[in-house]
Amino acid sequence: MEIVLNGYYTLILATLVLLLGKLLVKKIKFLEDFNIPEPVAGGLVAAAVIYSLHAFFGYSFVFQKELQTACMLMFFASIGLSADFSRLRAGGTPLLLLSVLVSAFIIVQNAVGVGSAILLDVDPMLGLVAGSIALTGGHGTAGAWGATLEQTYGVAAATTLGIACATYGLVAGGVIGGPVAQKLINRLGVKTEIPSTKVSLSGNRSDDDLANQEDANDEVFEHSDSTRLITATSAIETLALFAACLAFADIVTGVAKGTWFELPTFVWALFGGVVIRNVLTTMFDFDMFDRAIDVFGNAALSLFLAMALLSLKLWELAELGLPIFIILLIQTVVMVLYAMFVTFTVMGRDYDAAVLAAGHCGFGLGATPTAIANMQAITDRYMPSHKAFLIVPMVGAFFVDIVNAIVLQVFTKLPFM
Repeated sequence: MEIVLNGYYTLILATLVLLLGKLLVKKIKFLEDFNIPEPVAGGLVAAAVIYSLHAFFGYSFVFQKELQTACMLMFFASIGLSADFSRLRAGGTPLLLLSVLVSAFIIVQNAVGVGSAILLDVDPMLGLVAGSIALTGGHGTAGAWGATLEQTYGVAAATTLGIACATYGLVAGGVIGGPVAQKLINRLGVKTEIPSTKVSLSGNRSDDDLANQEDANDEVFEHSDSTRLITATSAIETLALFAACLAFADIVTGVAKGTWFELPTFVWALFGGVVIRNVLTTMFDFDMFDRAIDVFGNAALSLFLAMALLSLKLWELAELGLPIFIILLIQTVVMVLYAMFVTFTVMGRDYDAAVLAAGHCGFGLGATPTAIANMQAITDRYMPSHKAFLIVPMVGAFFVDIVNAIVLQVFTKLPFM
């Protein structure tokens, strides 16, 4: 029996998943010690419950995708709205280095996928599906390339397999990022943790205390749990900015379809945010309310991940087949090793590099929102990493899809494919 849930019930369940994840991370020391993001912790439990209902009673659930997509676009718009040109220029050499590292890893990921497929005596094209098509590319790339592989190369069920592999990557990327960064941070000897800045509903702190705290955290996008003071007016103005970004993304996606400028909608949402922010602040001296942008962006990120994991069909992962599952496990190990010994080393072997390694695990196997959630789990516990939060969204949103498309075109033309 298929149960269809509208946006209202989808939102209710997503918030319950987030509350459950918050409780689990707080109560289970293992989850806290290894910095597992709260949406991932709660989402996996919800996915297990949904799997049990499907296995024992035949129930399956369909959640509204439009709300999940809107939350994803709002998150990327918040990244763009938070980035002025001075911050973008600050990316500099680290941005270039991470782009090169990510590009090299896409090649490694496909080489591992194709090589493993040949050793396991399966179609090498399936190695690409279990490579950067589904992992670095995510669900959107998996769906697009799946249709191409089925129609042009005769690979049966490539779309379904790609979606299942992308789902695995979304979970795996969220699970391994925290432990990888924690191990690197322990190696560095970083001990200082950020004191709690949360305010209880029964707290007696004065408005001046809260205002002082706001001054300290005004631009700390990394601290998703920090208290931020916003007003109804600033909230409405910020929502109007988000609406403009989403409208811009929708219009440009339609105009660019089928051209050289065709890019995923979320890329245009981010780009639209950058343009809107810098035009308003530079030409019209508009005072952007960063605190409200951060609040809405972080909320959208958490809701997106919760909805994505609610939609996770574990029975589809169980049907991947042993060879594909082995390839995915190998890819996970390779991602961990690359993040720890290559990304961390090249990016400076410091705290920022450890946070970047967690982010690379997120979008190397899953998606950019997973990367941000991984990094937030670290910075909420320790200290900010402005470098990581500056360059990871840009690399994950812009460069990854472009490089991935080029690398995949080369791999599909190899003689042994």
